[in-house]
Amino acid sequence: MKSELFYKKPKTILNRGTGFLSGYTHSLNPYTGCSFGCSYCYVRQMPVSLFREGEWGNWIDVKYGAAALLGKELRREKAKGKVTIFMSSSTDPYQPIEHKEKVTRSLLEVMVDDPPDFLLVQTRSPLVSRDIDLLQHLKDRVRVSITIETDSETIRKHFTPEAPPIQARFKALQKLAEAGIPTQVAIAPVLPSGEYFPDKLKPFVNRICIDDYFMGDGSGGKRTKKLGIEKKYAELGLEEWYGPQAYKKVYKRLLNRFLKKQIFISQSGFEP
Repeated sequence: MKSELFYKKPKTILNRGTGFLSGYTHSLNPYTGCSFGCSYCYVRQMPVSLFREGEWGNWIDVKYGAAALLGKELRREKAKGKVTIFMSSSTDPYQPIEHKEKVTRSLLEVMVDDPPDFLLVQTRSPLVSRDIDLLQHLKDRVRVSITIETDSETIRKHFTPEAPPIQARFKALQKLAEAGIPTQVAIAPVLPSGEYFPDKLKPFVNRICIDDYFMGDGSGGKRTKKLGIEKKYAELGLEEWYGPQAYKKVYKRLLNRFLKKQIFISQSGFEP
C-alpha cells in the first residue's frame, strides 16, 4: 500500500496517559496515521481518523522536529516527577516509512541520553531489531512488545495484508532475546491460531499479553463492531473466534507452556 506523506511540526510530542493507558504518565507517537492499515484497528473509529480525508492507512504525518521537542518536554516532565511512556498508542513506530525517516530512532536517541523511568515500545514490525543498540542502553527501563496475533500466514493476510509476515516477527523476537532486551508478545487482538502457537513462542519470551476487541479497543468492542470486523471471521467460517470468550481458548493453550504469572490479560499486560 502506498501512503501519502505529509510533514508536520507538532506543538507537543508527549501526551498525557489516559483511559487504557492511565498506567502511564505519557504516550508518544512518532507518526500520525499508519500504513499497515489493519482491518480491525480501533484507531479507525477515533477522531484522528474519522475527521481526516482519506482511508486509514493511506496517509501518514511525519512529525518533523520530534526529537528536539521530546528532549525539551522530557526534561520538563522529569523535573515534575516520574515519567513512564507508551510508544505508540495510535500508530506503529516501526511502520515502513521509519526505514527512511528514522523519527522513532531519533526519539530513542533522546531517551538514551535522558532516560524516562520506563518505556514500552509497542510494534508489529521486525524493524524494531534495527535499534537494538539503543534499546540495550535503556536496560531494564524498556520493554519491547511485539504484536503476534496468530501463527497463521493465511489469517494474517486475511486480516492485516499490509502487516509484516509472522515469521519475520519471530526472527525479530529472537534477535531481541539474544540481545538481552526485555520483550513480550502481545496476542492482541486474538485472531484464529493453531494449537501449537504457544510452542512457537516459548523459545523467545517469558511474558505474554492477551487482548481482544472487547477488552482492548477502549469502548467494550463498540468501535470494532462499527468496522464490521465480524464479517471477516464469517468469510473464513471462523465465527467462534469472534466474541468475548474467544481469548480463553488461547489462554488455555498458553497455560500448557507458560506459567500463569507469565500470562497477562488486556490492560495489565501493557502496564509499566
